Amino acid sequence: MVVLMRVLSRRLRESIGPAAPARPRAVHSVAEGKRGSRIIMSPPLVSLDLPDVWAPNFGHSGPPLNYHQTNGQTAAMIDGKLIAEGIRSRIASEVRRMKDSIDRIPGLAVIMVGQRKDSQTYVRNKMTACEEAGIKSVLAELPNDCSEDDVLKALLSFENDPSIHGILVQLPLPNHLNEERILNVLSLEKDVDGFHPLNMGNLAMRGREPLFIPCTPKGCIELLIRSGIEIMGRKAVVIGRSNIVGLPTFLLLQRHHATVTVVHAFTKNPEEITREADIVVTAAGVPNLVRGNWLKPGAVVIDVGTHPIEDPNHEHGYRLLGDVCYEEAVQVASALTPVPGGVGPMTIAMLLSNTLDAAKRAYDFS
Repeated sequence: MVVLMRVLSRRLRESIGPAAPARPRAVHSVAEGKRGSRIIMSPPLVSLDLPDVWAPNFGHSGPPLNYHQTNGQTAAMIDGKLIAEGIRSRIASEVRRMKDSIDRIPGLAVIMVGQRKDSQTYVRNKMTACEEAGIKSVLAELPNDCSEDDVLKALLSFENDPSIHGILVQLPLPNHLNEERILNVLSLEKDVDGFHPLNMGNLAMRGREPLFIPCTPKGCIELLIRSGIEIMGRKAVVIGRSNIVGLPTFLLLQRHHATVTVVHAFTKNPEEITREADIVVTAAGVPNLVRGNWLKPGAVVIDVGTHPIEDPNHEHGYRLLGDVCYEEAVQVASALTPVPGGVGPMTIAMLLSNTLDAAKRAYDFS
């Protein structure tokens, strides 16, 4: 953490340059001086970007501590699998209606680079869900060391295929690939993951409606709504600020009129901030980061974290842990999602829903 803060400080000094003699000036004044001097003194935002690396003392798998709700009850489990099954059933009915009416079905293409275990699990489940719903699915698997042009070639082939209505680039991509360039090539109409800059921008602006809302944040909100949990006026904390989950979840909760705070790796006293929240959505990717003493009694917890842990006793050789220490949280929260079986199935259901919507737009089918 100290090293990262020193790097940030050095970047700021380099971008701003040597300090000038102090002189009084208005709050909104700009720099004056010779031709070519900087007008805006703050550094470019991208120069401030640093990876979120949580300090080693956060996240561990020690024995659960003994935290209890004041009423002595344990939290209700929010069954994402059951809720998602109901949504997928209705999607399958709509796909059949489309097939019977216009002899067309939705099509989804997935591009996966590398062999991340969590990505493989997600993609496998997505393809199975498409098959069960009657949606056409195509998978392009590329090696971890593939070039950016290889990814773009696969993407463009699906862009030009009229039977494909949604394209999903499984994130995160390997570090050598320019995620921004790749996602910018993806057309807005086929961006069923909702990561296109215009979709994200419209999500951020009041009065605007994105064509697609990112699947995992959309699934989190759907879980809250279908579980009868009020969002409007509530204090919410989002742990993690990734473009995939944290940022769009923050924006979406705001659109639902929650008062939202984002906690990240540089946040001071994250436990204290999180403990004020009525709703906690955590997507930091750090196993057992959120302990029982992070939570306000009665809080609702949505655990997006999925961290693969090697386990030869499980079917695929590993099991998934969430960001939340479940054994502790269940004694403090009023409701929470399990891992697996919580947010994951909802993410897939929202992907199918977005793909169906894309096909309906393409065929002008209602």
